[in-house]
Amino acid sequence: MRNRYLDVLRAVAIVRVVVYHVTGWSVLTIVFPAMSVMFALAGSLMAASLDSSGVHAVESRLRRLLPSLWALSAVAVPAMLLTGLAWDWKVLYWAFPLQDPPANGWGSEALSATWYLRDFLWFVLVSPLALPIFRRWPKTCLAIPYAALAVIVFAGLAPHAIVRDFALYGGPWLLGFAHRDGMLRRIAGNRLGWFVACLVVAGGAWILTHPGPRHYDLNDIPIGNALWSAAFILVLFRFDPQVRARPLVVFLNSRALTIYLWHVPLIVVVNHLILVAGLSLGGWPMLAARLAAVLALVAVVVLLVGWVEDLVAGRPACLVPGRRERRRPPSEAEPVAVPVG
Repeated sequence: MRNRYLDVLRAVAIVRVVVYHVTGWSVLTIVFPAMSVMFALAGSLMAASLDSSGVHAVESRLRRLLPSLWALSAVAVPAMLLTGLAWDWKVLYWAFPLQDPPANGWGSEALSATWYLRDFLWFVLVSPLALPIFRRWPKTCLAIPYAALAVIVFAGLAPHAIVRDFALYGGPWLLGFAHRDGMLRRIAGNRLGWFVACLVVAGGAWILTHPGPRHYDLNDIPIGNALWSAAFILVLFRFDPQVRARPLVVFLNSRALTIYLWHVPLIVVVNHLILVAGLSLGGWPMLAARLAAVLALVAVVVLLVGWVEDLVAGRPACLVPGRRERRRPPSEAEPVAVPVG
């Protein structure tokens, strides 16, 4: 049975990431650390899928994830090859992104958000092994990614991006496992409150004393990001209120992957056209105009290719999901947890 509260969190996350990428407002990463929340959501849903389907859950998740990437690749890869991208076997990573797919100059900016799919893919692949180990030693497993992140930061290491992200987002993924198993609900309220308060104080102090190139943007402050996000996730996932499905929430969940994959390229296009016209990107009127233009283009792309998400989810294809939610069997899979930056 669907958890509509998780759907609401996913909808908030996808809206937040689009607004963040248009505006660049670093405060949004503190108000709602969407990436960590999304990895926690994905961890909870992956654990549920493994419980119901076993290792077949991996195939199901990949089937839900990859076709939308292929739809983007069908446009982006030929465009990059025509504008200078050298052809070699690594282009195949656009079909199965175990590593960052190659991109040329403009593609590196427009398609930068695909790193999430790379990390998501690896988390899905290791989950069948990680889940039983976590259930045997939950506290030890939770400590490992946070300890690894501390070692990376304090030792000044520069590991592969996948290793770095496992350290940064492995904790939220495992907190998702804990949510699935009901561990967070069993923590006494006062005990959880003190622990969250300690995380907030420690994370906030680290953020204030270790600003990055974008000041207090959590994406530039790994330790602060991990501590602050852990507190955020513990609070959000400790409660599980009953939430009614709303058309907008249903729509955003049904098209989350399409919105995520396409919104950054569309931002790049809009900004380029504004600069070509000799206008400035700054100022509140232009910011509002850019946001409106990006949202309009995202809506167009959703109409053109969003139906791919329906087909891979086993739903009848439709242009605008959410106008009337249909009943479906409890066994139908949850949407892939997607986001954000």
